[in-house]
Amino acid sequence: MGAADVVPGVSGGTIAFISGIYEELVSTIHNLNLKFFTVWKEKGFLTAWKAYNLKFLLVLFAGVFTSIISLAKLIGWLLQNHPILVWSFFFGLIIASILYVGKQIRPWNSKIILALLLACFGSYFITLAEPISSPESNWYILFSGFIAIIAMILPGISGSFILVLLGAYEIIINTINNFTSSLAESNWDLFIDSVLKLMSFIVGAVIGLKLFSGVLTWLFKNYKNTTLAVLTGFMIGALNKVWPWKDVLTWRLNSSGDQVPLLEKSILPQNFEGEPQLLGAIICAIVGFLTIFLLEQIAVKKSGKNA
Repeated sequence: MGAADVVPGVSGGTIAFISGIYEELVSTIHNLNLKFFTVWKEKGFLTAWKAYNLKFLLVLFAGVFTSIISLAKLIGWLLQNHPILVWSFFFGLIIASILYVGKQIRPWNSKIILALLLACFGSYFITLAEPISSPESNWYILFSGFIAIIAMILPGISGSFILVLLGAYEIIINTINNFTSSLAESNWDLFIDSVLKLMSFIVGAVIGLKLFSGVLTWLFKNYKNTTLAVLTGFMIGALNKVWPWKDVLTWRLNSSGDQVPLLEKSILPQNFEGEPQLLGAIICAIVGFLTIFLLEQIAVKKSGKNA
């Protein structure tokens, strides 16, 4: 989930759904409240820990945090030096995710199809939106965390891409990299600044998670089939963002003074300026597809053991 959340266009929620932990994640977050301290006081910490499934959250978010910290620079380098192969991998991954989630929709009817189409068009038009420049204030970063975490938990909607639209993606990635660099270099001014920014983002994310998890829990309990159709539509629409071959329409300068794409449109490989790397792209897409297939098999075995 952490690796997926670092990449604009790929949702960590998709990985959670495929691996079979999505509903547990949403319901655990929704059930977490201040009554935890009452249970702790009356029945002890271990009882409260188990009652609120905190071991699950601790292990999961420790993995997400470790992955983001360790992979932020690597994925940034890969996107800069091998973008077609990286996007091809995630394109294959999302195609498999669409098939996985879509096959759980039963029965199909006109209402389900309409929900899927509306979500598909909505997600597609989000990928066409023009990113904005943002202030680097902690309040804006908190707001960005609140909005992005809602997308991160939704399969098909990329929280990282929402950060790009808000103009906060580069700020967050730079902050993560500054945090690790400050520890290595013992630069305490940089450390304090990066910690404040990260804490602002985390606080916003926690608030967003808590509020939105309740909505999702209610939707899964009362309108599961329609919710699955909407999630499938989100992923179909998001394919435009991860299409490997792009034509750059406008450029911008990043914080390092380098020119990077601002607006892009999807094109066919034969229209791509430069080497389209078609064979490598196909191989990476197949690997991405098989990755989801493998995760699905692991999830099936896990549920079989728990049954």
